[in-house]
Amino acid sequence: MADVSQRFNHEVYNIAVSLIRKFDERVSSIPDILKLTLGEPDFNTPEHVKKSGVQAIEQNFSHYSGMAGLADVRQAASLFLKNKYQIDYDFQSEVLVTIGATEAISASLLATLEPGDKVILPAPIYPGYEPVIHLAHAKPIYLDTTDNDFVLAPEVLEAALKEHGEQVKAVILNYPSNPTGVVYTREQVKALAEVLEKYPVFVISDEIYSELTYDETHVSIAEYLRDQTIVINGLSKSHAMTGWRVGFIFAPAALTAQIIKVHQYLVTAASTISQKAAVRALIEGINDAEVMKADYRERRDYLFEKMTALGFEMAKPSGAFYIFAKIPAGFNQDSMAFCVDLAEKNQLAIIPGIAFGPEAEGYVRLSYAASMENLVEAMDRLTRYMESN
Repeated sequence: MADVSQRFNHEVYNIAVSLIRKFDERVSSIPDILKLTLGEPDFNTPEHVKKSGVQAIEQNFSHYSGMAGLADVRQAASLFLKNKYQIDYDFQSEVLVTIGATEAISASLLATLEPGDKVILPAPIYPGYEPVIHLAHAKPIYLDTTDNDFVLAPEVLEAALKEHGEQVKAVILNYPSNPTGVVYTREQVKALAEVLEKYPVFVISDEIYSELTYDETHVSIAEYLRDQTIVINGLSKSHAMTGWRVGFIFAPAALTAQIIKVHQYLVTAASTISQKAAVRALIEGINDAEVMKADYRERRDYLFEKMTALGFEMAKPSGAFYIFAKIPAGFNQDSMAFCVDLAEKNQLAIIPGIAFGPEAEGYVRLSYAASMENLVEAMDRLTRYMESN
């Protein structure tokens, strides 16, 4: 029988399952393991949103929607962004409903990239972009932000744009950031926009955590750079709807007209039932994230205080639900080895920084999308580990 196992797109052999998932699976079999690993809200979907999903099933919304999504959910999403972030998109031609932010990222990158293109990413960064960039036969260019409290400086961005020239097709921004929890201020966003407007590059702005900011109000770069920007957002984090798989692409009509082609051939359309629930979330539940934010802020403050006292250094996160901390001097700076040892000896699972690129080596990420009871226990286990090692 002919062997086809080596005839895949050659880039498939160069990508792997996320280290976040691999590590989570590796430690899951440890008895009594307490996991602060995955970035998923520990809250349930709001009741009124769930009821809307049930009603959609009962009313037989079980057929395909149009490629771009139902008109009512696109209109609701457009109004949500306008009310929250002062950016205005025509729901008929500038909004696409996607299968979560993940598909939105894939559709946007595959629509824009060609072989040989380069994509600039601030690092450390969520590891969901690089594999798609490689599958498009493009190349990621990482800009280390560790010396600037994980904020991409405009002068660093401009230097990279000049160095790599016309090969740069896109710049990816992710804020509030996974893994660092950093939120860009209005001044920082405006400064980046002033650099980017001088270059013919797409700006793919992943703003999935926009509703989870604690000290600064989220500012979308599309407010300053609308014509170049593809905004990605969704309901997974803001409304604890990870399993509903509802994401959005917001972009000028000329851009959405091309991205929708890729979106169509990837997925046809998003789940109609989920879309009907999303309408309720976006309109009646426009402020549903506020309850979660209050709890997340309390958890953040608790972890920041406890871990700082243990010698971890970090930029205090202002958004998302992650602590990204430097392993104290005197401990193993191999983040994978540190996290494996912690899991095996004290039954606490946190993510090694190396999962977010070489710039993140020597760091660890904790998700505080967990109950305060679990976080207190987690800090007890971490304290015992640090004291005994």
